[in-house]
Amino acid sequence: MTTSPATDVPAGHIDAGGDSRGRTMVAALAITQTIGYGTLYYAFAVLLIPLATDLHTSTTTVTGAFTASVLTGAILAVPVGRWLDRHGGRALMTTGSAAGVVLLLLFSRIDTVWQLYAIQIGIGIACAASLYEAAFAVVIAWFTPQQRATALLALTVVAGFSSTIFLPLTGWLVATHDWRTTLLVLAAVQAATVPLHVLTVRRPPRIPNSPTASPHQADGTRAGTFAVRAALADRAFWLLAAGFTAHTAAISALTVHLVAALVSFGHPPAFAAGIAGLLGVLSVAGRLVTTGLQRRYPTTIVTATVFAVQAAAALALPVIGASTGGAIGAVIGFGIGFGVATIAKPVILAERYDTRRYATLAGVLVVPMTLAKAAGPLAAAALHATTDSYTPVLAAVATCCAIAAAAIATVISHPAANRQATGP
Repeated sequence: MTTSPATDVPAGHIDAGGDSRGRTMVAALAITQTIGYGTLYYAFAVLLIPLATDLHTSTTTVTGAFTASVLTGAILAVPVGRWLDRHGGRALMTTGSAAGVVLLLLFSRIDTVWQLYAIQIGIGIACAASLYEAAFAVVIAWFTPQQRATALLALTVVAGFSSTIFLPLTGWLVATHDWRTTLLVLAAVQAATVPLHVLTVRRPPRIPNSPTASPHQADGTRAGTFAVRAALADRAFWLLAAGFTAHTAAISALTVHLVAALVSFGHPPAFAAGIAGLLGVLSVAGRLVTTGLQRRYPTTIVTATVFAVQAAAALALPVIGASTGGAIGAVIGFGIGFGVATIAKPVILAERYDTRRYATLAGVLVVPMTLAKAAGPLAAAALHATTDSYTPVLAAVATCCAIAAAAIATVISHPAANRQATGP
C-alpha cells in the first residue's frame, strides 16, 4: 500500500463501489474475528479441567500449553507484520483460518501432553495469521484516515462479544457431549471463516495516476524500509510501546485476579463472578465512547485519560470495594477502558506513521505487549503470595495504568509524522 505524502490517503482510495466492498469486508472480518477468538482462544478456558482430567496431568501443565500458544504469537508478530505489509492479508488470513480448522480437528484426537503443546503452538501460529493484528492491518490499508476509527470500531464491537458467545456455548457442548466432540463442533464453526477470508479480504486498488504510485517495486520497498527505521528511531514510538505494554500487564493481571480480590473483600463468589462479567460489556461501551471522543479530541489524549480513570478505579477498589456499590463503581471505572487499547493502538500508529509498514510496526509493539500479557497474572500472583493481600496487587495495577497514561499523553497525535516517514 502507498500513501499520499500530504494526506496519508491510501493509494487505493476508492469510489462508492469500493466503499461498499470495504463495508462488506469489515462485516466479514467482524464475523471471522468473533469466531476465531471464540474457537481458538476463549474455548480453552472451558476445556482446561476436562483436558487435565483426561490427560492425567495438572491444570498448571495444561495452562502452560496455552501460554506456549500466546508466546508463539509474540515470536511471529514481526515476521507476520512484514508479510502483511508486502503481500496483504488475504492469503495469510485464509491459510491461518484453515489451519485453525485442521488443528481443532487434531486437538480432538490428542492423548498426551506433548501433543497438547504441539497443537497449541500450532494454534498460536494460526492466531497470529488470522486474528486481530492481521485484520487491523487489512482495515488500515483499505480505509482513509477519516474512516479508519469507525471501521475498527465496527469490527471490535462485534468481536468483543466473542467470549460472551463462545464461553457458554463451549460449556454447554462439554456438558452435553464431551471435550472431544466439542472440538469437532468448534472446528466446523471455524470452517466458516475460510470462505469469508477468501471472498472478502482484498488489498485496496491503486489509482493509476496517483502521484505516489511507484513504477518500481524496489522504490516502494526502500521507502517502506526507511519508514520502519524512522519510526524505530522516534522516541514517541517507544513511549507508545511502554504505555501499551504497561496497560496490557494491568489488564491481564486484573482479569485473572478480580474475582479473587472481590471475594477477599467479603463478597460471595457468585456476586464477584457476576461483577467481573461486566468487563466484557464495558469493553464494548468503552470503545464506543472512545471512538466518539476521537472525533473531537486527539486519540492520544482520549486514550491517556481513559487509562488515568482506570488507575484511579484500581486504586480505589481496596478502599471502597467492600461495599456492593463501591465494588460495582470501581469495576465500572476500570472496565470502561478494558477494550480501549485494542482500537487506540492501530489508530495512533496509522495517524503517526507511514501506513505502508503499519503491520510491521504493530508487530514490534505486539511482542512486549504479549509478554506482559503472559507475565502480568504471574507477577500479581507472586505479589499476593508475598503480601497475603490484594491491596498491593491493585496498587501495582494502578501504577501500570498511570505509567501507561503518562506515556501515551506524552505522544502527540500528529499526521504530519506520516509525511516525515515516507522517505526520499
